[in-house]
Amino acid sequence: MKSYSIQEINEILKGVIVGSTAQNITAPEQLEAANESEISFIGNKKYEKLWVTSKAGVAVVNEDISIEPGENRAFIKVKNADLAMSQVLTLFAPPTPLFDIDIHPTAVVDQTAIICNGVRIGAGCYVGPKVVLKDNTTLYPNVTILDECTIGKNTVIWSGTVIRERCHIGNDCIIHPNATIGADGFGFRPDPERGLVKIPQIGNVIIGNSVEIGANTCIDRGKFSSTVLGDGCKIDNLVQIGHNSKLGRFCIMAGNSGLAGSVTLGNGVIIGGSASIKDHTTIGDGAIVGAGSGVTGDIPAGKTMLGYPAVEARDALKQWAILKRLVNDSKK
Repeated sequence: MKSYSIQEINEILKGVIVGSTAQNITAPEQLEAANESEISFIGNKKYEKLWVTSKAGVAVVNEDISIEPGENRAFIKVKNADLAMSQVLTLFAPPTPLFDIDIHPTAVVDQTAIICNGVRIGAGCYVGPKVVLKDNTTLYPNVTILDECTIGKNTVIWSGTVIRERCHIGNDCIIHPNATIGADGFGFRPDPERGLVKIPQIGNVIIGNSVEIGANTCIDRGKFSSTVLGDGCKIDNLVQIGHNSKLGRFCIMAGNSGLAGSVTLGNGVIIGGSASIKDHTTIGDGAIVGAGSGVTGDIPAGKTMLGYPAVEARDALKQWAILKRLVNDSKK
């Protein structure tokens, strides 16, 4: 079991210790569930009240905290408790699943694939013709990578993921279980004689560096050219990204949200959970789309949108307030 003194933890966080405790810390835990040997955090003043009933021995807190730790307890004051706690979690993180050998004998690796230094390939994986796996790539068991794909350095791909032909993934990416990258886009057109005719999807997907893609997320290949995710994008579980969509750098999409085809997101766009974005829509840099919203038209940079159809947040809140008054008045 890992165990650290508060001083050892603070050497990493470089904060200020307030109070004291001789108790070694054995794990991180949320405030409500922590015990005397565990460390928690208070990232917002509204959670300060939970400290009174918590049994945590130590908490990582923001510099503006307004309470004292109490007897035989301590705070580590930092500028940003959320970011500091990420360092604590890394400190206590258990090891990832082990590889006894770098390439498992049940993996099928085409003889034309290029396998660079430090690559690990788990049981039951398939690596197709002319695939390039760059240095220190890790494929956990039962990953499928089809023809002519490129996977960048230090990228980790978890079990069940399928990456279809001619897709390219950058360095330092994480792709969680059962993601599908490069499936056909949803392209059909009605024909009086043949019904719904499938439109071939002959493009690919290009993913930048330091991108994280959640479990069971689907990113469709372009009808022509590419579906593109820029550097640093973070995509949650169960997200749909339609064909020929283009995401700028550092975009965030929360669970169950979706982009129809040919959507363009600028840099730093945030899409809330279960939000839906109409095809051929452009959302400007830094815009925010609230959870459950439906976007039917372009959004300028920096705007925050809510509702269905989505309008500026302040207008949506006014509309909801008026509707609530009307409903209440009708009951009188």
